[in-house]
Amino acid sequence: NCDAQGCFNLKRRPKIEVFSGCFPGRINFGDVDGIVEIAGYGLILEWKSVASLPTGQRIMYERLTSGGVLSVIVVVGDAETMAVKTFSWIKDGRQSDWRNGDLLAVKVSIKNWCEECLTMNNMR
Repeated sequence: NCDAQGCFNLKRRPKIEVFSGCFPGRINFGDVDGIVEIAGYGLILEWKSVASLPTGQRIMYERLTSGGVLSVIVVVGDAETMAVKTFSWIKDGRQSDWRNGDLLAVKVSIKNWCEECLTMNNMR
C-alpha cells in the first residue's frame, strides 16, 4: 500500500546505482530477484519481461555457474500476474534453450533442481 507505507522501490530498495564508481568501466551491481541455497548449491531466480539477458548479465551468470555450485533460472513473464511465457536454465556455464511453459512448469523444474541438489549432496 504505497499511500499508507510508501512504495517499496522508493522507501525500501537500496539505491545500488550509487556504487557505480566503485567498479571499472560500466560494471555495477545488479539486483537479485530471488536466491536460495539447498544442500550447498545455490539457485538464482532472474525474472524478465522479454526472453533476453543483457550481455553483461549473461556473461556473469555463465561465469558464476561454471563451477556447478550455482545455477540460474531465467523466467519470462508478467511479474504482476505471475503468468509465465518461457524459461531457461544457466548451469555449468551454459544457457539452455528457452522452454515454453507456465508457472507450474517452472515450479516443477525448480523442484527437480532441488532433488538433483539433494542427490548430489548424498554422493559427496
